[in-house]
Amino acid sequence: MNASLSLAVLASVVLLSSCALPNAQSAGKGRTEANSGKPLAPGVRYEVRKALATSVPFRPKEMKRYYFVLEAPRPPLKAAAMTAGRQMTVRTTAYCHDESDHIAYGARNALGTPLKFGSVRSAAADWSRYPVGTKFRIKGQPYVTYIVDDYGSALVGTGTIDIYKPTRGQMDAWGVRHVDIEVIQWGSYKRSMEIMQDRMQWPHVRQMVRGIQDQMYQVKAGGYQSPVTAAL
Repeated sequence: MNASLSLAVLASVVLLSSCALPNAQSAGKGRTEANSGKPLAPGVRYEVRKALATSVPFRPKEMKRYYFVLEAPRPPLKAAAMTAGRQMTVRTTAYCHDESDHIAYGARNALGTPLKFGSVRSAAADWSRYPVGTKFRIKGQPYVTYIVDDYGSALVGTGTIDIYKPTRGQMDAWGVRHVDIEVIQWGSYKRSMEIMQDRMQWPHVRQMVRGIQDQMYQVKAGGYQSPVTAAL
């Protein structure tokens, strides 16, 4: 074998050894398909071999190899709309803007707007359960509408809703109550994500974002199904 032919053979070996090949145990996927120019398929276990320099002898058993499985792409942000009028019993607490953990924000909510107290009142919640903009009424208060426009680290991972009170006396008087609520309108998970995207340095914000993603991206055979109960 002359020098030119030897170099050509070595070059071919290097090229083939650096390719991503389906693992022999992948379901029905052979090595022939890997070199057919077809795109990598989700769910297939691929083998990647490190390329060799032309000066290194070709010893297949000694070559470093790695494995990976290509994940299926997630669909665009999507939520299922839920009709208004749902009634449920929830645990509620109360908070005030001059509490130590809220004093830095003053009488403003997570949107940067004034906290509300009147016929429309502010409430804080885990946005992965009650997305921003969710409106509800409490049984026995027919003329008061609450809107979720705030969140709190202690609420994340719970179903508790924190009701805003303008004074400590009113906050203490409310205490902890289990009340019946009626959801008038569900808020927006998309809007919640947009607001929180620049606040990912906080662990409780990351947890809410993960909670939304876990609900909104549920892959099942034949399509995407989601238990998300809020409209875009």
